[in-house]
Amino acid sequence: MATIHDSGYKLLFSNHTIFRQLIQSFVDQPWVAQLDFERAEKVDKSFIDEAYQERESDLIYRIPLGAGEIYVYVLLEFQSTVDPLMALRVLNYVVSLYMELTRNPRTKKLPPVFPIVLYNGDGRWTAATDVADLIEPVPSLGEYGLHYRYLKLAENEFSQEVLIEIGNIVSTLFLAENRYEMVKLLARLPDLFEREEDKRAASLLVNWFRHMALHGRISPEDYAQMERVFRSKEEVERVLTTTFEDYYQEALQKGIEVGIEKGIEKGIEEGIEKGIEEGIEKGIEKGAKANQAKTVLAMAERGFAWELIADLLELGVVEVEEIIARATTVQANGNSGESHE
Repeated sequence: MATIHDSGYKLLFSNHTIFRQLIQSFVDQPWVAQLDFERAEKVDKSFIDEAYQERESDLIYRIPLGAGEIYVYVLLEFQSTVDPLMALRVLNYVVSLYMELTRNPRTKKLPPVFPIVLYNGDGRWTAATDVADLIEPVPSLGEYGLHYRYLKLAENEFSQEVLIEIGNIVSTLFLAENRYEMVKLLARLPDLFEREEDKRAASLLVNWFRHMALHGRISPEDYAQMERVFRSKEEVERVLTTTFEDYYQEALQKGIEVGIEKGIEKGIEEGIEKGIEEGIEKGIEKGAKANQAKTVLAMAERGFAWELIADLLELGVVEVEEIIARATTVQANGNSGESHE
């Protein structure tokens, strides 16, 4: 049975602009450029068995293509477990559509139907995309074997860089589903709204995002709110700021805490570096003074006058006297210790 999440997606892709962006941005087929999206129509699926309708969440569009037309079938898949028989499900649905079209006695040829499975689950998509892969290969039926393939669009297989580069409503929807950083996503939505010509479509995404982010679902009573059309980028910013006020505050507090923590770490790091630097400087200075004292004592032992020592070493006479006095004291204490022993 279709989930509430499915219903939210159906609301989005029932919008012609959002559907057009899905096809133009993510279906790499030559005929896409020839589609007349202005005259695209959603197909009523009342011909499908009621039990089958309850099991599926999907959309069918009929789109003029040159002198003819093409049907695009989009199955929205949200199950946590990938259905290995998806190709058979898609084939069954398309055959049901074809059987309905043959009810018209004027039908001579059937139109092409392009099938898409749009998957937004967390797990990797592992199901076969061709019915032929579900059939035992032996014995080989050659050209009589059954082949039918659908296009898989797994949202979690698109890189965030690619989605950001596309930059439209659908790619932003995929970003939201791919756990893109919340603050960055909130910043992108107002700019996207301003760029998008179809304000109703852009508003639909903003409303969908608000409901899904806050409640994880879109209940039937929220459908009317989904239709709210914003008038400006500023209004979108105000609504998002109000809606996510608690989140913004939490993010701000976290940012402050991280900033303080990093500031302390940087302060400690700078303190260590400064301590090492000063230690080296003091060590050099102390070493230089020790060498200087040795030179003073050596010159004094050789009979140099203290005034001459001071001139040659650029010291004051008092400094020379202090060095010689300290040396004399140390020597006297040493001799005293030796006599005591």
